[in-house]
Amino acid sequence: MNEVFRKFAQRTSEWTGSAWAFVLAVMIILIWAVTGPMFGFSDTWQLVINTGTTIVTFLMVFLIQNTQNRDAKAMHLKLDELLRGVEGARTGMVDLEHWTDEELERLQAQFQRIRKLREVSPTLAEQAAKQIVQEEGGKAAAVSAAAETAAKATAGDTV
Repeated sequence: MNEVFRKFAQRTSEWTGSAWAFVLAVMIILIWAVTGPMFGFSDTWQLVINTGTTIVTFLMVFLIQNTQNRDAKAMHLKLDELLRGVEGARTGMVDLEHWTDEELERLQAQFQRIRKLREVSPTLAEQAAKQIVQEEGGKAAAVSAAAETAAKATAGDTV
């Protein structure tokens, strides 16, 4: 089911984002507008376009969201791979999408501090960046050690 929906959403997203889909939508609107006098601009005539656009919009929300979720996940994975592969990169940033808003704000403040320092002195900015990485490295090492200890304890419990 998921695979069928994924393929359908991908194809539909590609088609609805094309110039042909736009032209088709404009033609439908023009045909609807031209037929207005034939139907006396009745409530039924208005209801046809309102119902049609509501249904299409409702369904497109799910298709677009599915496509955006997949694209975002793929982008995160690509960036994560780059972070892991670049020496000196802060690999703690690999899962930023799972951080709390407070953690993201703290990280943003660090980057702003480094950016302001860079305006004054690139050397100071580089030192500040290295200090932040070292502080995070210490935290990461402690978290890693705690995770390893917990894993060993869990493995001991299950044996």
